[in-house]
Amino acid sequence: MENNFDNIIEELFESFKKEKISKELFKSKIRDIYFEDIGYAKIDHHRKLRKGFPEVIYGANKTAVQTLEIAKKILKYSDTLLITRTNKETFSLLSKEISDIYFVEDANIIYTKSSKHDDNLTDGIFIVCAGTSDIPVAEEAYITAYLMGNDVKKIYDVGIAGIHRLLSFKEELLKANVIIVVAGMEGALPGLVSSIVKCPVIGVPTSIGYGTNFKGLSSLLTMLNSCSPGLAIVNIDNGFGAGYLSGIINNKIKGKA
Repeated sequence: MENNFDNIIEELFESFKKEKISKELFKSKIRDIYFEDIGYAKIDHHRKLRKGFPEVIYGANKTAVQTLEIAKKILKYSDTLLITRTNKETFSLLSKEISDIYFVEDANIIYTKSSKHDDNLTDGIFIVCAGTSDIPVAEEAYITAYLMGNDVKKIYDVGIAGIHRLLSFKEELLKANVIIVVAGMEGALPGLVSSIVKCPVIGVPTSIGYGTNFKGLSSLLTMLNSCSPGLAIVNIDNGFGAGYLSGIINNKIKGKA
Protein backbone atom coordinates (compact mmCIF):
# COMPACT_ATOMS: atom_id res chain seq x y z
CA MET A 1 0.00 0.00 0.00
CA GLU A 2 1.04 3.57 -0.63
CA ASN A 3 1.85 5.59 2.45
CA ASN A 4 -1.05 7.94 1.74
CA PHE A 5 -4.22 7.92 3.80
CA ASP A 6 -6.58 8.66 0.91
CA ASN A 7 -5.14 5.77 -1.09
CA ILE A 8 -5.12 3.45 1.90
CA ILE A 9 -8.78 4.10 2.75
CA GLU A 10 -9.83 3.86 -0.90
CA GLU A 11 -8.01 0.54 -1.32
CA LEU A 12 -9.57 -0.83 1.86
CA PHE A 13 -13.04 0.23 0.72
CA GLU A 14 -12.56 -1.29 -2.73
CA SER A 15 -11.28 -4.54 -1.19
CA PHE A 16 -14.30 -4.72 1.09
CA LYS A 17 -16.71 -3.84 -1.73
CA LYS A 18 -15.25 -6.61 -3.91
CA GLU A 19 -15.42 -9.01 -0.93
CA LYS A 20 -11.64 -9.49 -0.88
CA ILE A 21 -11.65 -8.76 2.85
CA SER A 22 -14.30 -9.41 5.49
CA LYS A 23 -16.37 -6.76 7.25
CA GLU A 24 -14.53 -7.54 10.50
CA LEU A 25 -11.09 -7.11 8.89
CA PHE A 26 -12.22 -3.88 7.20
CA LYS A 27 -13.37 -2.45 10.54
CA SER A 28 -10.19 -3.63 12.26
CA LYS A 29 -7.96 -1.88 9.71
CA ILE A 30 -9.96 1.34 9.96
CA ARG A 31 -9.56 1.19 13.75
CA ASP A 32 -5.78 0.77 13.28
CA ILE A 33 -5.68 4.04 11.36
CA TYR A 34 -7.25 5.76 14.40
CA PHE A 35 -4.64 4.40 16.81
CA GLU A 36 -2.79 1.13 17.28
CA ASP A 37 -2.22 -0.40 20.71
CA ILE A 38 1.00 -2.43 21.06
CA GLY A 39 1.00 -2.58 24.85
CA TYR A 40 3.77 -0.17 25.80
CA ALA A 41 2.68 2.37 23.19
CA LYS A 42 -0.49 3.50 21.47
CA ILE A 43 0.53 4.81 18.08
CA ASP A 44 -1.56 7.79 16.94
CA HIS A 45 -1.81 7.14 13.19
CA HIS A 46 -4.70 9.59 13.03
CA ARG A 47 -2.35 12.47 13.89
CA LYS A 48 -1.22 12.76 10.28
CA LEU A 49 -4.84 13.38 9.28
CA ARG A 50 -5.42 15.90 12.09
CA LYS A 51 -2.10 17.76 12.00
CA GLY A 52 -0.65 17.06 8.57
CA PHE A 53 2.43 15.43 10.14
CA PRO A 54 2.79 11.96 11.72
CA GLU A 55 3.38 11.22 15.38
CA VAL A 56 6.96 11.96 16.41
CA ILE A 57 8.87 9.49 18.58
CA TYR A 58 10.58 10.97 21.63
CA GLY A 59 13.53 8.60 21.87
CA ALA A 60 14.84 9.35 25.39
CA ASN A 61 14.36 6.46 27.83
CA LYS A 62 13.00 4.17 25.12
CA THR A 63 14.91 1.00 24.31
CA ALA A 64 16.16 0.52 20.77
CA VAL A 65 13.71 -2.36 20.31
CA GLN A 66 10.75 -0.27 21.50
CA THR A 67 11.73 2.55 19.16
CA LEU A 68 12.09 0.14 16.24
CA GLU A 69 8.65 -1.40 16.77
CA ILE A 70 6.95 1.99 17.07
CA ALA A 71 8.81 3.25 14.00
CA LYS A 72 7.70 0.29 11.89
CA LYS A 73 4.07 0.91 12.87
CA ILE A 74 4.30 4.61 11.94
CA LEU A 75 5.86 3.75 8.58
CA LYS A 76 2.84 1.65 7.64
CA TYR A 77 0.97 4.89 7.00
CA SER A 78 3.67 7.54 6.53
CA ASP A 79 6.80 7.98 4.44
CA THR A 80 8.05 10.44 7.05
CA LEU A 81 9.51 9.29 10.35
CA LEU A 82 11.04 11.56 13.00
CA ILE A 83 12.71 10.32 16.19
CA THR A 84 14.15 12.93 18.55
CA ARG A 85 16.60 12.57 21.47
CA THR A 86 17.91 9.26 20.21
CA ASN A 87 21.36 7.72 19.68
CA LYS A 88 23.69 5.73 17.42
CA GLU A 89 22.82 2.42 19.07
CA THR A 90 19.17 2.85 18.15
CA PHE A 91 20.06 3.96 14.63
CA SER A 92 22.25 0.88 14.19
CA LEU A 93 19.27 -1.38 14.94
CA LEU A 94 16.76 0.59 12.86
CA SER A 95 19.03 0.81 9.82
CA LYS A 96 19.05 -3.00 9.60
CA GLU A 97 15.28 -3.09 9.06
CA ILE A 98 14.36 0.30 7.61
CA SER A 99 15.80 1.51 4.32
CA ASP A 100 16.72 5.11 3.46
CA ILE A 101 17.00 6.14 7.10
CA TYR A 102 19.29 8.90 8.37
CA PHE A 103 20.97 9.80 11.65
CA VAL A 104 21.95 13.41 12.42
CA GLU A 105 24.46 13.19 15.23
CA ASP A 106 24.49 16.92 16.02
CA ALA A 107 20.75 16.82 16.69
CA ASN A 108 20.47 13.22 17.99
CA ILE A 109 17.70 12.69 15.43
CA ILE A 110 16.77 9.73 13.24
CA TYR A 111 14.48 10.34 10.27
CA THR A 112 13.15 9.13 6.95
CA LYS A 113 11.53 11.18 4.20
CA SER A 114 9.65 10.49 0.98
CA SER A 115 11.63 10.21 -2.24
CA LYS A 116 9.93 13.39 -3.52
CA HIS A 117 10.28 15.36 -0.29
CA ASP A 118 12.81 17.88 -1.62
CA ASP A 119 10.93 18.61 -4.84
CA ASN A 120 8.58 21.25 -3.43
CA LEU A 121 10.05 22.80 -0.30
CA THR A 122 8.68 26.12 0.97
CA ASP A 123 10.95 29.00 1.92
CA GLY A 124 10.28 31.49 4.71
CA ILE A 125 11.85 29.99 7.86
CA PHE A 126 15.17 31.15 9.29
CA ILE A 127 17.01 29.68 12.28
CA VAL A 128 19.35 32.05 14.09
CA CYS A 129 21.76 30.50 16.59
CA ALA A 130 23.70 32.54 19.16
CA GLY A 131 26.76 30.30 19.56
CA THR A 132 28.31 27.14 18.19
CA SER A 133 27.51 25.37 21.47
CA ASP A 134 23.79 25.95 20.79
CA ILE A 135 23.89 24.19 17.42
CA PRO A 136 22.52 20.78 18.59
CA VAL A 137 19.25 22.44 19.67
CA ALA A 138 19.17 24.54 16.49
CA GLU A 139 19.69 21.42 14.37
CA GLU A 140 16.76 19.70 16.12
CA ALA A 141 14.60 22.67 15.10
CA TYR A 142 16.03 22.63 11.58
CA ILE A 143 15.36 18.94 10.87
CA THR A 144 11.83 19.20 12.28
CA ALA A 145 10.88 22.21 10.14
CA TYR A 146 12.60 20.67 7.10
CA LEU A 147 10.63 17.42 7.40
CA MET A 148 7.45 19.51 7.52
CA GLY A 149 8.24 20.63 3.97
CA ASN A 150 10.33 23.76 4.48
CA ASP A 151 13.56 25.01 2.91
CA VAL A 152 15.04 26.34 6.15
CA LYS A 153 17.87 28.88 6.13
CA LYS A 154 20.48 28.80 8.93
CA ILE A 155 22.46 31.69 10.41
CA TYR A 156 24.75 30.35 13.14
CA ASP A 157 27.16 31.93 15.66
CA VAL A 158 25.76 35.48 15.63
CA GLY A 159 25.29 36.12 19.35
CA ILE A 160 25.16 39.55 20.98
CA ALA A 161 28.86 39.52 21.94
CA GLY A 162 29.45 40.56 18.31
CA ILE A 163 26.15 41.96 17.13
CA HIS A 164 27.62 43.18 13.82
CA ARG A 165 27.60 39.54 12.73
CA LEU A 166 23.81 39.36 13.05
CA LEU A 167 23.20 42.78 11.48
CA SER A 168 25.06 41.74 8.35
CA PHE A 169 22.11 39.36 7.70
CA LYS A 170 19.39 41.95 8.33
CA GLU A 171 18.12 42.05 4.73
CA GLU A 172 17.67 38.27 4.65
CA LEU A 173 15.87 38.25 8.01
CA LEU A 174 13.43 40.92 6.87
CA LYS A 175 12.19 38.50 4.19
CA ALA A 176 11.33 35.74 6.70
CA ASN A 177 7.84 34.53 7.57
CA VAL A 178 9.00 33.17 10.92
CA ILE A 179 12.37 33.12 12.70
CA ILE A 180 13.60 30.68 15.33
CA VAL A 181 16.27 32.13 17.62
CA VAL A 182 18.30 29.71 19.74
CA ALA A 183 20.40 31.11 22.60
CA GLY A 184 21.92 30.11 25.91
CA MET A 185 23.91 32.19 28.42
CA GLU A 186 21.73 35.24 29.25
CA GLY A 187 19.36 34.57 26.33
CA ALA A 188 19.15 38.14 24.99
CA LEU A 189 19.32 37.37 21.27
CA PRO A 190 15.62 36.53 20.54
CA GLY A 191 14.43 39.87 21.92
CA LEU A 192 16.96 41.70 19.81
CA VAL A 193 15.99 39.84 16.63
CA SER A 194 12.30 40.46 17.36
CA SER A 195 13.00 44.20 17.62
CA ILE A 196 14.21 44.46 14.01
CA VAL A 197 11.79 42.20 12.08
CA LYS A 198 8.02 42.18 11.53
CA CYS A 199 7.45 38.42 11.50
CA PRO A 200 6.85 36.11 14.48
CA VAL A 201 9.99 35.12 16.38
CA ILE A 202 10.24 31.89 18.38
CA GLY A 203 12.83 31.97 21.15
CA VAL A 204 14.52 28.75 22.27
CA PRO A 205 16.50 29.00 25.51
CA THR A 206 19.28 26.44 25.81
CA SER A 207 21.00 24.94 28.83
CA ILE A 208 24.36 26.25 27.58
CA GLY A 209 26.07 28.63 30.00
CA TYR A 210 28.05 29.01 33.20
CA GLY A 211 26.77 28.22 36.72
CA THR A 212 24.23 31.02 37.17
CA ASN A 213 22.70 30.13 33.83
CA PHE A 214 21.01 27.43 35.98
CA LYS A 215 20.90 24.97 33.06
CA GLY A 216 18.89 27.33 30.88
CA LEU A 217 16.64 28.95 33.47
CA SER A 218 18.30 32.36 33.14
CA SER A 219 17.94 32.21 29.34
CA LEU A 220 14.29 31.21 29.67
CA LEU A 221 13.47 34.02 32.10
CA THR A 222 15.23 36.64 29.98
CA MET A 223 13.20 35.61 26.94
CA LEU A 224 9.91 35.44 28.86
CA ASN A 225 10.49 38.90 30.29
CA SER A 226 11.50 40.52 27.02
CA CYS A 227 9.74 43.81 26.17
CA SER A 228 10.18 43.12 22.45
CA PRO A 229 6.74 42.40 20.89
CA GLY A 230 6.14 39.47 18.56
CA LEU A 231 8.27 37.04 20.53
CA ALA A 232 7.02 33.64 21.76
CA ILE A 233 9.07 31.18 23.80
CA VAL A 234 9.29 27.38 23.96
CA ASN A 235 10.82 25.31 26.74
CA ILE A 236 14.54 24.94 27.47
CA ASP A 237 16.38 23.01 24.72
CA ASN A 238 13.07 22.36 22.91
CA GLY A 239 14.29 22.68 19.34
CA PHE A 240 11.64 20.22 18.22
CA GLY A 241 8.82 22.37 19.58
CA ALA A 242 10.18 25.49 17.89
CA GLY A 243 10.70 23.71 14.58
CA TYR A 244 7.20 22.24 14.63
CA LEU A 245 5.59 25.59 15.46
CA SER A 246 7.55 27.35 12.72
CA GLY A 247 6.43 24.69 10.26
CA ILE A 248 2.77 25.22 11.16
CA ILE A 249 3.10 29.01 10.82
CA ASN A 250 4.95 28.90 7.51
CA ASN A 251 2.68 26.28 5.95
CA LYS A 252 -0.37 28.34 6.97
CA ILE A 253 1.11 31.50 5.42
CA LYS A 254 1.97 29.64 2.22
CA GLY A 255 -1.48 28.02 2.03
CA LYS A 256 -0.16 24.49 2.50
CA ALA A 257 -1.90 23.81 5.82
